[in-house]
Amino acid sequence: MTQPRTEEETAVTEAAAPGRRQARRRAGLPRAVFLGLVAIFMLTPLYVLVVNAFKPQEEILANPFGLPLGALTTRYLSHALHNPQFNIVRGYAVTILFVVAVNVLSVVLAGPVAYVVARSPRRRYRLLLLTFLAGTFIPGQVLVIPVVYVLKTLGLMGTIRGFVLFETALTLPFSVFLYAGYIGTIPATLDQAAAVDGAGRLRTFWKIIFPLMRPVVATMVILNTFSVWNDFVNPQIILGPGSGLYTVTTGVYAAVSQYSTDYSVVFPTLLLAIAPLLVFFVVMQRHIISGLTAGATKG
Repeated sequence: MTQPRTEEETAVTEAAAPGRRQARRRAGLPRAVFLGLVAIFMLTPLYVLVVNAFKPQEEILANPFGLPLGALTTRYLSHALHNPQFNIVRGYAVTILFVVAVNVLSVVLAGPVAYVVARSPRRRYRLLLLTFLAGTFIPGQVLVIPVVYVLKTLGLMGTIRGFVLFETALTLPFSVFLYAGYIGTIPATLDQAAAVDGAGRLRTFWKIIFPLMRPVVATMVILNTFSVWNDFVNPQIILGPGSGLYTVTTGVYAAVSQYSTDYSVVFPTLLLAIAPLLVFFVVMQRHIISGLTAGATKG
């Protein structure tokens, strides 16, 4: 049984507490300085983009790091929003369509596969998981040329279906790996109870297991959204200018390519392109960490 502390011991502890706090502050100072320097390094390009989106060409060339000298104006953003070379609102709509389609297909395909892999004790399913994991080490750009030939053979080149299928295939390796790791932390007794009640494996997954996967699914949706929104090479090659379909990134390229030296067009257009993604990240960033760590802490 723990003996109560005497008044002298309590006084010594209280006297030593400020010293320990100061020692922790001193130990944490290098870490805070390092993180501050990294944050400045990472945020400087964003700062340059934001401040120059509200400045005329002369100010941008004279002082790209300075704040606007005159009154703050949204004239340049308005011009970018109504750029005849690219309808950015339509670009938003097309990109969001791709994002939703890829996320839905990724969940529908990767979820059941991960469930089978996680629940089966057979060695061949572990090898299947390793095969999916190997796919995460292959850069998507390396696959573009072979995929182009496959899509041409299937008649899907330059179509929405071909692009969505390719983007979905790129998400599957990491999705299956992450889902399988998370499902492995969910007690198998839930499956057994569902089987006793007469539920099949497919129904067990969608009705019982899948609702418990909400944190990791949210994480993959966020990561897939970033990937599809920021992708430039794949839509530029697979869709192509002839399709008339522009995502945000390919549309920005088409809009600013002939005005590449007119920074009063370039910076506002780029800001409009990334603004929705920045807002989405700020709102959803906590789900990324919680989803990636949930499988490690769930018992």
